[in-house]
Amino acid sequence: MSAFDGVENLMNGPDSSPRLSQDPPSLLSSSSLCFPITLKFVDVCYRVKIHSMSADSGKIKKLFGLDHKPSDETRSTEERKILTEVTGMVSPGEFMAVLGPSGSGKSTLLNAVAGRLHGSGLTGKILINDGKITKQTLKRTGFVAQDDLLYPHLTVRETLVFVALLRLPRTLTREDKINAAESVIKELGLTKCENTVVGNTFIRGISGGERKRVSIAHELLINPSLLVLDEPTSGLDATAAQRLVQTLAGLAHVKGKTVVTSIHQPSSRVFQMFDTVLLLSEGRCLFVGKGRDAMAYFDSVGFSPAFPMNPADFLLDLANGVSQIDNVTERDKPNVRQTLAIAYDTLLAPQVKTCIDASHTSLENASFVKTRGNAATASGIISGLTTWFSQLCILLHRLLKERRHESFDALRVFQVVAASLLCGLMWWHSDYRDVHDRLGLLFFITIFWGVLPSFNAVFTFPQERAIFSRERSSGMYTLSSYFMAHVLGSLTMELVLPAAFLTLTYWMVDLRPGLVPFLLTLTVLLLYVLASQGLGLALGAAIMDAKKASTIITVTMLAFVLTGGYYVNKVPSGMVWMKYVSTTFYCYRLLIAVQYGNGEEMLRMFGCELKGTQGSATMARCRLVEEEVIGGIGLWTSVGALFLMFFGYRVLAYLALRRIKH
Repeated sequence: MSAFDGVENLMNGPDSSPRLSQDPPSLLSSSSLCFPITLKFVDVCYRVKIHSMSADSGKIKKLFGLDHKPSDETRSTEERKILTEVTGMVSPGEFMAVLGPSGSGKSTLLNAVAGRLHGSGLTGKILINDGKITKQTLKRTGFVAQDDLLYPHLTVRETLVFVALLRLPRTLTREDKINAAESVIKELGLTKCENTVVGNTFIRGISGGERKRVSIAHELLINPSLLVLDEPTSGLDATAAQRLVQTLAGLAHVKGKTVVTSIHQPSSRVFQMFDTVLLLSEGRCLFVGKGRDAMAYFDSVGFSPAFPMNPADFLLDLANGVSQIDNVTERDKPNVRQTLAIAYDTLLAPQVKTCIDASHTSLENASFVKTRGNAATASGIISGLTTWFSQLCILLHRLLKERRHESFDALRVFQVVAASLLCGLMWWHSDYRDVHDRLGLLFFITIFWGVLPSFNAVFTFPQERAIFSRERSSGMYTLSSYFMAHVLGSLTMELVLPAAFLTLTYWMVDLRPGLVPFLLTLTVLLLYVLASQGLGLALGAAIMDAKKASTIITVTMLAFVLTGGYYVNKVPSGMVWMKYVSTTFYCYRLLIAVQYGNGEEMLRMFGCELKGTQGSATMARCRLVEEEVIGGIGLWTSVGALFLMFFGYRVLAYLALRRIKH
């Protein structure tokens, strides 16, 4: 057999034409005909700049134990090649596998051909149907990342229905979109687990293979013509990996899709399903062509296994610089890679480029459109997405379903109820005249409902960043609709527990009687909770690192507590500004105002209006009333400050989310 058999037909699938489904086209499932896409990438290179400290400076710093940030003089810029002149082509109905060891550049190549890699470091030609990548072609491209980015508390059906409602065009009815989700569930064999939650490391849900198929179904809902998958079999056993690859091969051979996937260590059964194989080693291409011709090619350049083995294992050994011939040792690994790279550049690469240059896909695709129907309509993705209000309703519905488990988690409910009971028992029917104890109670409530919501909110955006970035890059919704859904969701869910806490505690501690004082206290507390939550959202969106954000919010709330007005009344002049930006300070003053009014009644109660006749104890008590009950800023000023913080922190959070690049 010739070493280059099959290279001449590199642009075709396993047959001379893509094997498409003969079923009547439908807009509601991936079985419908898709617009044929031929992917070509020629001499693709990717370089990144790495900043490093000079060796001499590093030795000196190590000698003297210095570990501070190196100055500009000690830093050097090194350019590292991730990909080097990688070339290949995949046609409609063809299944390409990118093989190679870890760090060989597989993920980088897939991100490049999927249009998700930008910048001056990327060079070479990436063509779709002999044209550059455009927004329209990106809409026909599905990308499945290596990590499964899914909401853990949603069921499989809920996950895909929400995706269908957001991604499918507005020309389809809600029933049509739900039918599309159900069709994909059935096609990928997810019917048995459709009502099971997805789960994650901490929540028991579907299996790893089923979770990966849900991720694929996420992209199949738009019926993509080009499907790119980054190591979809990672973490799966051999049987689950084979079933998944069979599904992908069926999408290519039966549905006519162009499928490109990276895979780390396929079994021999899986390797037989690949139409085209591209082997990478340290960013360089060692082989590209039909999978069945790989062993013959390497035999022709002097590399063959010493005993029968899985072709994929043999190819990965070569990519790692390991060969069974001539007693190759560790020191000879670079020589093996260099020999194979030279052989590819000399023998195979010119023929591959010639075949790519000689192929023309535009006329073939035009013929397909004329004979098979309007491909743009069949793709079901050209029309605009849902309206802003529809996006808001769908996202809010999804948020409520996902967050209800977290907001009303048993441990969280126990935490609030325990704090309420403890507070009620400690201040059980406290005396109205015991001002100091009452102020301690009000400040405890202020601390508890300042720290808890802010600390919970700070994790919201960092935890959802990966899913948010993927969905925004897919154009599923606008940033404003996503953010507004979070704002409205917090209004409906995050206020239930504070209201329950105050209802239980208020009457136990015998605060100011009457419905109006209770409702005023509840209003102040809920406004304070929303302001504190906004602070957490703003810090989380600005930092986007859960660990760092939690540290910053802890320090911030500590500063707010210290300047809140209970521990220190006379704040040093250099730190007095902290009091006026503290949510704790304004809430504490408002709670005091609701319980004691303007303080005149208290002054009369202790006889403080009779100057010069009080004893030392009475004078001390009068001073406490004047400084902590009457003192401070006005009522409406405090209300205005909390409202300003409620809106201001959320505006800052929105602006912080806008700067995130997808």
